[in-house]
Amino acid sequence: MTTSLFPGFEEHRVQTQGAEIFVRKRGSGPALILLHGFPQTHACWHKIAPALAQHFTLILPDLRGYGRSSCPPTDDDHFSYSKRAMAQDIIAVADHFGIGEFHLGGHDRGARVAYRLAFDYPARVSHLAILDIVPTHTVWHDFNVELAMSTYHWLFLAQPAPFPETLIHGSGNGFIDHTLASWTMAKDLSAFNEQALADYRLYLAGPDCIRANCEDYRAGQTYDLIADEEDFDAGNKITCPVLALSGTSGIAAIGATPVDVWKTWAEDVRGQSFECGHFLPEEKPDETAVALLEFFKPHG
Repeated sequence: MTTSLFPGFEEHRVQTQGAEIFVRKRGSGPALILLHGFPQTHACWHKIAPALAQHFTLILPDLRGYGRSSCPPTDDDHFSYSKRAMAQDIIAVADHFGIGEFHLGGHDRGARVAYRLAFDYPARVSHLAILDIVPTHTVWHDFNVELAMSTYHWLFLAQPAPFPETLIHGSGNGFIDHTLASWTMAKDLSAFNEQALADYRLYLAGPDCIRANCEDYRAGQTYDLIADEEDFDAGNKITCPVLALSGTSGIAAIGATPVDVWKTWAEDVRGQSFECGHFLPEEKPDETAVALLEFFKPHG
């Protein structure tokens, strides 16, 4: 459905431990892997992908449980949808293409996968870009009324099955359209290309994808939080350079400045914010592309 949004990109399916990952790939030069978030697919990068593919071997996966990737079974400790398991998928994708070290960027849930990968596989990540999040540890430990109202989905989606699944399935496009619109600065769907929007809707319509998306958040409240607490308590830090981008009306704008938060978690942090909501690659594509190019390209 989104092929026309990615002219010149190859399509691949990569078998990992427990999942099959759909990937679009184009370009040459240093590898750059970009990871999407909830409730989206790799299509979220379509506005900035052409500019980046001129300078990098650009790899755009769908995370497990999202888009055209498979939806593994759930397990009791939620590991199968943990950011560690998703990071292992991305390592398998890199290995599949013979890539050792790579640049890495992520938005929303994809950014959580990205920073977990940087912790678990520090030798593989050259530079890390984080778009509009603060660490899972920070979100849960600093939860307050304002955050609960703006990010209610963290609590809702993490509820035991099948409660959130049933409500989402019964809403048609209502839940995803409300979620997308409410996280933009304009509070509507005007930032989203119709083909990309159709992709997001399609892959949050099937029962397996709905279950997988909820499991992503259940993992966030359990396995992912524990993994963050272990690194935080041990004083571990991300060793590669980090770029923290955020929207002035984005989710990460609630609470402490994202750059300041990430300085607690990484040794080398820089960043900036744009006048937009949560979806930087679609609300501010030109600014986002320039920032990513300036961060990644000099080191290619």
